[in-house]
Amino acid sequence: MVRPARFGFNAETAANNAFQTNDQSRTPADIQRNAVQEFDAFVAKLRESGMQVIVAQDNEEPLKPDAVFPNNWVSFHHDGTVITYPMFSPLRRRERREEVVVQATGDAGFAIRNRVHLEKYEAEDRYLEGTGSMILDHDYRIVYACISRRTDEALLAEFASIIGYEPVAFRSVDERGQDVYHTNVMMALGETFVVICLDSVPDEAEQAMLTAKFAATGKEIISISLPQMNAFAGNMLQVRNTAGDTFLVMSEQAYKSLTADQIARIGAHTRILHSPLYTIETYGGGSARCMLAEVFGSQ
Repeated sequence: MVRPARFGFNAETAANNAFQTNDQSRTPADIQRNAVQEFDAFVAKLRESGMQVIVAQDNEEPLKPDAVFPNNWVSFHHDGTVITYPMFSPLRRRERREEVVVQATGDAGFAIRNRVHLEKYEAEDRYLEGTGSMILDHDYRIVYACISRRTDEALLAEFASIIGYEPVAFRSVDERGQDVYHTNVMMALGETFVVICLDSVPDEAEQAMLTAKFAATGKEIISISLPQMNAFAGNMLQVRNTAGDTFLVMSEQAYKSLTADQIARIGAHTRILHSPLYTIETYGGGSARCMLAEVFGSQ
């Protein structure tokens, strides 16, 4: 996780992130202060629940308003592979900091065996924004992705080839018909369940394909609505603490949007942990899952 130094609204990403709002009701100083408070409280809750959390401090220069979302620029894999990604927003490309990779791998005891740089594709105006663009089923070696301006289908195939996963591509749109910018706002995959907004998948054949994939991989489908997706109920991540217990991590807004039945169905699979992230969600257009870049113990 990256503690923000100058969090704020990024007009570059707002071009295709419908989840961002710049209501101009707060000063930049207020936004930064509130974002840090939300970040610190979230980290404290994770640690209180037994999670190992590595916190890297963002630096003030150069400006990186979205540094709190590291999962978009780097991923760490079980086989010792580290991948960095091409980012749509030039401001966001500044987030790729080798010192953060060094800190994360060092603190986690992660041995880097393969370093892949996909950011070269920025020169071709092609993008793949890490585990924002992609949802990984590690048990069944499948990578799910809704194609958008920030998720290039050919790059998805290249990524899948690098790590040896099957790519599953589809289209997801919001209520206005605009492409959902990242897969991780409409879908969260647990070990035995999936939280997904199937209403955002307009093609019935693609809906059927996804449903069949989830059935074949033993995932109970917990459907959420478009309004719940807009409340970040798809932006969740299942994590495991040092005792081996699993938690589905989400924001307070996402949790409050869920029905009692949905909460009970999720609770049958895993514990729930939620934290208030309203400032980060409003101005950044991302939520709890976007703030977490998993570092798996390399084997």
